[in-house]
Amino acid sequence: MAEKQNITVAIEPALLKQARAIAARRGTSISGLLADELRRLVAADRTYEKARKRALELMKTGLGAMASGRMENRDEIHDRSRFR
Repeated sequence: MAEKQNITVAIEPALLKQARAIAARRGTSISGLLADELRRLVAADRTYEKARKRALELMKTGLGAMASGRMENRDEIHDRSRFR
């Protein structure tokens, strides 16, 4: 198991009470609940960044095709993007 590090989080008492109830229903701790949510947040951000970079790449390719005077058709774009 990977090494873990403790952190301190300051939240309102009412929020803590609700979070404890959620953690209990899920059979975990507040720490486990927060760790799971942070993992999801990091994974979503990583996915977004990959998609953003890919979209920027495709926009550059599209602009390059426009500058060369030849536009790719829909099938060519689809075929090219499938293998990335």
